[in-house]
Amino acid sequence: MTPRFDLIGLVTTDMARTLDFYRRLGLDIPAGAETEPHVEVALPGGLRIAWDDVTTVRSFDPDWTPPIGSPRINLAFRCADPAEVDRWYTELTELGHHGRLRPWDAFWGQRYAVLHDPDGNGVDLFAPLPAAG
Repeated sequence: MTPRFDLIGLVTTDMARTLDFYRRLGLDIPAGAETEPHVEVALPGGLRIAWDDVTTVRSFDPDWTPPIGSPRINLAFRCADPAEVDRWYTELTELGHHGRLRPWDAFWGQRYAVLHDPDGNGVDLFAPLPAAG
């Protein structure tokens, strides 16, 4: 059997703030999960996403340290339309989340923006631009 991509795992320093961020982006995270050291949810299509607090990660990898520098991975969220990209970017940055790249019309035909979640992971917002007519 060939391995099957099944889960995206992220380490968080503030479970409550991180889960609030992803709930706002539409992930169905159970109430009360913010008090748990490990949280995982199923995404449409069967892929899962999980968060572990630093203490949990260090329980099996005592030498773990947070990475430094720019993120090397971004999670991308498709929005309904270009206006939604702008709306979500504005809402999340007004709540204090770091906006990396303000919304712009990308040459590849999408409205695009980049934020960072509370732990500095890249989060992209995108929507197809209307066809030029």
